[in-house]
Amino acid sequence: MIACLIIHGYTGGPYEVDPLADFLRENTDWHVEVPTLPGHGEQLSLKNASYKNWIQSAEAALEPLQKKYEKVYVIGFSMGGMIAAYLAAKYQIDKLVLLAPSGKYLSFKQIGLDIATCIGDGIRGDLSKNKLYNHYKKKLGVVPLKANIEFMKLVRFTRRYLDKVNSPVLIAHGQLDGMVPYKTAYYLDKEIHSEEKEVVVFERSRHLICLGEDKDTLNGMVYQFLVQQQ
Repeated sequence: MIACLIIHGYTGGPYEVDPLADFLRENTDWHVEVPTLPGHGEQLSLKNASYKNWIQSAEAALEPLQKKYEKVYVIGFSMGGMIAAYLAAKYQIDKLVLLAPSGKYLSFKQIGLDIATCIGDGIRGDLSKNKLYNHYKKKLGVVPLKANIEFMKLVRFTRRYLDKVNSPVLIAHGQLDGMVPYKTAYYLDKEIHSEEKEVVVFERSRHLICLGEDKDTLNGMVYQFLVQQQ
């Protein structure tokens, strides 16, 4: 039996990875688990955020899966990708998938282009139709500075474990990612020393890669990577 643990991103929740999780559930007999990290989900509560708690929560989800199932795959999106890499370094993970992993912070060039698009839509009266604006507007003013600092601490902490990862790994990133530069995928490819590695960049995808234009292609690619024989 196989289990698949999927870890969402910073200030997000399981909804960020739902299309991939649903695809795996529909096309396999695996146990697919998508926990909500402390303070995350539809209603954010990050006042007392701690990067250690986020990591410990992911570990608490992984450990029973390793005891119960013959194989465990771990998928991480954004900050969840860095947590997933840490888990792969510390535990025996059969396969690892990193989706837009936040090994580096912001792509200011792409953020500028995204802001320009929002302004243009606002002028035309179409801002309510802008998917990027609608996703992030609910987070404005509810994410405390301390939580952002904890996020940066987590990235710095987990980076130190990248060279200890030796599980087969697939790294996927969106070229239009305005939160994490897509070149981060190549940085992780260099830092991770697994013998089996694959890096894929999707030209039409932004940061929310599981919800983007290429989500169907991504779902199929992740599935093929996980089911192929090692």
